[in-house]
Amino acid sequence: MDLRVAPLRGLLRGPRRLVAAAAAVVVLAGAGTWTAAASGGPPPVHRADRTMAMPGGVRLDTSYFTAGPAGRRPAVLLAHGFGGSKDDLRRQAEDLARDGYAVLTWSARGFGRSTGRIGLNDPKTEVADVSRLVDWLAEQPQVRLDKPGDPRVGIAGGSYGGAVSLLAAGYDHRVDAIAPALTYWNLADALFPNGVFKKLWAGVFFGEGGGCARFEPALCRMYDRVAASGTPDAAARALLQERSPSAVGSRIKVPTLLVQGQTDSLFTLGQADAAEHAIKANGAPVDVDWVAGGHDGGDLETGRVQNRVRAWFDRYLKGDRGTGTGPAFRITRTGGVDSTNGTAQVRGASADAYPGLRADRHEVPLSGREQRFANPAGATPPAVSALPGLGGSGGLGRLSALGLGTALDFPGQYARFDSAPLTRTLRITGTPTARIHVTSTSGDAVLFGKVYDVGPDGGRQVLPSQLVTPFRVAGARTGRDVTVTLPAIDHEVQKGHRLRLVLAATDLGYASPAAPATYTVALQSALSVPTAPAVTTAAAPLPAWVWWLPLAGAGAALVLLLTARRRTAAPAPDPALAEVPLVIKDLSKRYAGSADRYAVRELSYRVERGQVLGLLGPNGAGKTTTLRMLMGLITPDEGEIRVFGHAVRPGAPVLSRVGAFVEGAGFLPHLSGRENLELYWRATGRPAEDAHLAQALEIAGLGDALARAVRTYSQGMRQRLAIAQAMLGLPDLLILDEPTNGLDPPQIREMREVMIRYAAAGRTVIVSSHLLSEVEQSCTHLVVMDHGRLVQAGPVRDIIGSGDTLLVGTAAPVEEPVVEKVAALPDVASAVRTEDGLLVRLEAGGTAERLVVELVRLSVPVASVGPHRRLEDAFLTLIGGSA
Repeated sequence: MDLRVAPLRGLLRGPRRLVAAAAAVVVLAGAGTWTAAASGGPPPVHRADRTMAMPGGVRLDTSYFTAGPAGRRPAVLLAHGFGGSKDDLRRQAEDLARDGYAVLTWSARGFGRSTGRIGLNDPKTEVADVSRLVDWLAEQPQVRLDKPGDPRVGIAGGSYGGAVSLLAAGYDHRVDAIAPALTYWNLADALFPNGVFKKLWAGVFFGEGGGCARFEPALCRMYDRVAASGTPDAAARALLQERSPSAVGSRIKVPTLLVQGQTDSLFTLGQADAAEHAIKANGAPVDVDWVAGGHDGGDLETGRVQNRVRAWFDRYLKGDRGTGTGPAFRITRTGGVDSTNGTAQVRGASADAYPGLRADRHEVPLSGREQRFANPAGATPPAVSALPGLGGSGGLGRLSALGLGTALDFPGQYARFDSAPLTRTLRITGTPTARIHVTSTSGDAVLFGKVYDVGPDGGRQVLPSQLVTPFRVAGARTGRDVTVTLPAIDHEVQKGHRLRLVLAATDLGYASPAAPATYTVALQSALSVPTAPAVTTAAAPLPAWVWWLPLAGAGAALVLLLTARRRTAAPAPDPALAEVPLVIKDLSKRYAGSADRYAVRELSYRVERGQVLGLLGPNGAGKTTTLRMLMGLITPDEGEIRVFGHAVRPGAPVLSRVGAFVEGAGFLPHLSGRENLELYWRATGRPAEDAHLAQALEIAGLGDALARAVRTYSQGMRQRLAIAQAMLGLPDLLILDEPTNGLDPPQIREMREVMIRYAAAGRTVIVSSHLLSEVEQSCTHLVVMDHGRLVQAGPVRDIIGSGDTLLVGTAAPVEEPVVEKVAALPDVASAVRTEDGLLVRLEAGGTAERLVVELVRLSVPVASVGPHRRLEDAFLTLIGGSA
């Protein structure tokens, strides 16, 4: 997520630039040491970490990446999302550096190791920081200059970082191209759409930012005021608009690639639409790309989008006019389920020009009498549409992508108007509209408009992308006519289905009037839906044999059939491994598009029944890639994985014996814990008796909490409920990725007991975690990976007690140059500085006596020498301190 809000009364007006030459960037002492950041294949990437001083005593933590031969090249600034830091961008920065760019990443004010308060991209602080970073790039010998002080530079970022790229292009004329993603054009419209407070998302922001005190004071006061009243005022709108790209829209005149999410109740497609119209009017090239996911979950298509961003910069920064940047408009369309992995099937559609949100409208008549419904006291219970911060990349996000909507409307709190069954399939691309008449017993009415796709005979209804449009009708006591502009979507309604317009009085994500009221709504027009026929879905390419088979004859067809069977035949099960949960042998997976760069390389290990195996390694070690191959989500390039003797591949039947908890789970807050689990199991299509719900719940240990609504759960209880969901069906092999994230010590202890109880019944648990002390207490065995390779595997006690690692206590801290000399000694494999001295791993044949002699020769103040006894120490030694 990406967003920022701060006070900005004296906003700079006119074409004045925020280059801030008088406030030159200061590189603090001790920074600027070059280090090798990657060596998986040529060319190596070098990274320099620096802390840069900004006005007012603020310090920004930065990293600078270059690769390849000497010479000048274009620069790229990568901006992170809200709540993140520069560390989130390291892999993308390294890839761009290998592609011939000088790349600078930084943690924005208030995030990561940077100081200062969050200003929600205040032009006087965060945006001015970007201009100072551009100043710094202009002084680097690796960066191409258009003229002195003016580097060739592009900016890319998502959400919060996407907005700062737009703002920087408006305030600093030196920015040459931008690629903002999943971001806002007008922050006031995003958080206060049509005068309604988006309370749940606003709460997520201020919570994820670390609380109100972490923000600039004016933002904190604004949030407290609006959250208390439930109604945004003019001052709040002005504060957010001043921090919005729309405030400088007429000055953004650089090539812009706009990437926006379809599953996004925070920054809707309408935000990118407004940006496209404004920047296009300035004469700049603009392409628009709608991805399947968004802030509410779903597929963000990271690999494809990053490739398109790189092509965009190749064309507009490197000047490579032969580089194709893709269509002017592209959209990812979802339909059906991939039987191999349970994910939604996607296919791209495109057009030679961006159609906007209102192209080629089609009128769909609706029927329904005038209807009265209630806004309940306290606006409770609220209807449910999107669930900000809870959908994630799995759980509800996946259900939505598969068309299994989670929307809920309460009887007596909404009006509905239905169409007749459609006589032909209809593709909606853009914003439907309808004209209605609204009367309220109170002064203002707040309504939530949504369009459902209803199955034949009134069957299951789906809310496309879980989106609603809130709108406030002022002075509705005497009745008002209003045109409702509904959410922008891309959705295909099948022949025989109906469209249903619902106008609800409440929604979980928004603030509704607390006072009870009665609303009366009458329909005044048909539902007008945009169809954008110029956007065409790419046809699946015909197999080559379709063209030559008629000429080749039956003999060639027989050869093709036989070879196809050989290619797709699964390896036979290995009876000798029928009782072994997992065997990985010579497993390798290359990075996409690379012949010699590996995410995982020649990995082999074996896991037995009853083990709790910890999978450890620094970021980039290959853990996630290994787990994805184990779950059948991706296919290895070499080697094999066998689960209970059966080879794993996408869709393999043996995967029914594997359960997984990866990146958290989303739950419906108004349902109980038990109801959430029952809903999830029904969505799998498997018989209810196969769930073994009682046993899973007993192991998870939730007790009476199962009957309570999930919204009352603590974080620890939510995590245990998510583990119980992964345990449904009692899989023989359970995979847990960071199951203790966000838990306090008592909750972590409870999670540890859950894992141990599950394995005690003869089942197997694999857990990937960064909490080494917890792994040490809960795991029986370990696999340590680094740079895609196996470093060590075995029982925890053996790895911790490894006799070749010594903890050297020193009377004074050891300087880094001395540590490097120790690491270079003949009998030393690695040396890592600790708080109390050094952690030294010896080569075979090395002895503590010879090490002490060498340490004294190097003037190391040795106070003690002994074997280490902590997993953390062993881990750092095994990976050479690269975590």
